[in-house]
Amino acid sequence: MNIVSSAKRQIILDTETTGMNQSGGGVYIGHRIIEVGCVEVVNRRLTGRHFHEYIRPDQLIDEEAIGVHGITNEFVADKPRFHEIAPQFLEFIKGAEIVAHNASFDISFMDHEFSMLKPSGPITADICSVVDSLSIAKFLHPGQKNNLDALCKRYGIDNSRRELHGALLDAEILADVYLLMTGGQTKFNLNSDKAGQQTGSIQRLPENREKLKVVAATADEISDHEQRLDLVAKSGNCIWRA
Repeated sequence: MNIVSSAKRQIILDTETTGMNQSGGGVYIGHRIIEVGCVEVVNRRLTGRHFHEYIRPDQLIDEEAIGVHGITNEFVADKPRFHEIAPQFLEFIKGAEIVAHNASFDISFMDHEFSMLKPSGPITADICSVVDSLSIAKFLHPGQKNNLDALCKRYGIDNSRRELHGALLDAEILADVYLLMTGGQTKFNLNSDKAGQQTGSIQRLPENREKLKVVAATADEISDHEQRLDLVAKSGNCIWRA
């Protein structure tokens, strides 16, 4: 599995729904999207742009689903319907690579909603590529829990705000998980080459500055690092090894 994406623009996405079909067939059958949350990543950096909408489904939300996300029928009663937010949603995701956890769930619901537009909307795969972060997590951590809470704990990400599921909050948390899981750091813009000149959050320092103290990695840290690179190398594209 190649876990290193070459996509320049990625949309980390999550949805919440009225419930899910558990009687055979697609999980979207008989259900609707009631919240969609997206955050934008360009060149592995969060841009601060996001898309977030609550949606009126015109049907009751399952009690079991309310227990998961806390979104009630009363809360969405005055929210726009999907066809009203679809143009802005499509504009935000079009041409990007979508990253979602258990992506088949979100994408099937999106395609279901797009199919009910008049005229019918696109199939997601025709306008976006899709990456399933759950598949990547299972590849890197076989036999372990790989839900979002477990991954936050594994990668040291603060998810204390996550008492219930929420599309935008989960998308924000997933963005941190995905970037750490697939590279460990974001890509910096180093276009500026003048001392003291800032580029984004980076400030270059003068060459005659006092030397920094070098702290060498311990044997255990080096061992952990090599084990991590071994896992990445299984994808066939470990850019951190010559």
